[in-house]
Formats: sequence, structure tokens, C-alpha cells
Amino acid sequence: MTIAVGIFAHQEERRIGLCLGSLPLDRADIRFHILVNGTTDATVEHAQRIAAGRTHVVVHDIAQGGKSRTWNHFVHDLLTGEEEAVIFMDGDAEITPGSIDALVADLAAHPEANAAAGMPMNGRRAQIYRHNLKVERGLFGDLYALPRRFLAAIRERGLRLPDDLVGDDGMVAAWAHTDLERDANWVSERIVPCEGAGFRCEPVSLLSPASWRMQYRRMSNYSVRYFQNRIISDIMGREGPQGLPHRMEDLYGEWLPRFRPRGGMTGWFDRKALARMQRQSRA
Repeated sequence: MTIAVGIFAHQEERRIGLCLGSLPLDRADIRFHILVNGTTDATVEHAQRIAAGRTHVVVHDIAQGGKSRTWNHFVHDLLTGEEEAVIFMDGDAEITPGSIDALVADLAAHPEANAAAGMPMNGRRAQIYRHNLKVERGLFGDLYALPRRFLAAIRERGLRLPDDLVGDDGMVAAWAHTDLERDANWVSERIVPCEGAGFRCEPVSLLSPASWRMQYRRMSNYSVRYFQNRIISDIMGREGPQGLPHRMEDLYGEWLPRFRPRGGMTGWFDRKALARMQRQSRA
């Protein structure tokens, strides 16, 4: 096996079939890890039915939820370290044909790069997001790839995402840009935007209660991510990745007095986020 794919799935019984159906599961040179975490629905059963008979497709039923926690488990405990490249994707995304090979090829063509980014292919703002990825060299958690060399450095240094971090993609992008150093070492070109790799997410429908629930959760998480990023920026500027805490909530007591909600509708979600963070800091 020279390539591994990690599919992060939490409560994805509606989408996991579409996600896995977009992948070349019959390719024996790729090992697919379906990382079902903290799920109470039928995601595991659906994934196991699709994986049946394919020895290189493995379903991991992980009791604790949280993408960042699962990311750590995948990188440090499940990978062999022999993979040429590792693809990270979400279990509610469908990737376009040829995406895996395109990501691996771009990493091979740019040996100095620490990551390759897949492109959003649907949604009202997809074109804007694609442009921004090319200019700012960021990552979407829906689809990106890391090379063996960079993953080996992460493992050797024992670096882990904070278990309760919201937004693995932003942190991994910062690690890639800085080559696992402080922000002063930032070089945008260490992430390659991959034109040949794309993903499609579930379209938002104003008439769908499921879409409204999804958007509410997303906006709530964006607010938590906004405040967490302020803490992370301070740590990455002063200490680099080695200064990150095991859990972000360990630092909430120090930082919450400095935070204020923003204006408008965003401020409403910020207030909900700050109240949630306050409860977690006292737990």
C-alpha cells in the first residue's frame, strides 16, 4: 500500500454511501480508512456493508467523537508510516474522479510542498473559494493531502492537534506553511492548490429542515473556531506547534475575559459560543 485515505465520518448515515461511492474502492494500491467517530446513527453499518469483501477498506468504529481527536488517532496510531501520501477527506463529501491521483502527483511534482489542497466544486461561493485557495494557499478539511516526509516530521515530534480544536484544516495549514515552526517561518508556497482534485458537498436548501440544522451547527462552530484561532495565533507566534495544549478548554479561563462578541447575527452565535466555552472552562 503506497497511499492511504482517511474518511472522517460523524453521524453521516445519509451521506456516507455517496461519499464512498465517489472513491475508487476497488484499487488495491490504496488503503481506505473509514473513521466513524462518536456516532449513534447507522453510519458504521452502512460503511461496513460497502466495505464487505474489500480487505483494503477498513471501518474503524471509534467511540469518542471529534475530528481533531480522530485526526490524531489516525496519524499517530493507524498509519504505518510507509505511505507515499495520505489523503484526508470528510465523510459527507463526494470527490471528483481522478482526485486522489492528482493530489499525489502534485505532491510528487513539488517535493518542497508540505500539503496539496483539493478544490470545492459546488455551492454559490465555490468559484470565490477556489480563487482564495490559489491565492492564500489554504486547505479545506473536505479534501487535502500530506506527503510522507511531512507526516514523518509530525510523528517524530509527537505533534497533536488539541483534541477539542474546531477546524483541523486551519491548524494543519499553519503547520504546513511554517514547516512546523513559529509563524515567523510562514511560506505560503508550502501548500500546493491542486486543480485536478475536487470535492462536492451537500447543497444547502432553504426549504430543507436538515439544511437549516446543518447551517446552525456550522455557524455555532465557526464562532468557537474564531475565538480558538485567536488563542492559537498567539501560541504559534510565540512558541510554535509545540506550545499547543492537549485541549483548548485548558486555556479558556485565561482568555475568555479578553473576548467580546462581534456585531450583527455573527454576534448572536459568538455569544452562544462564549457561553459554551465558559461552561467547558468550569467543567
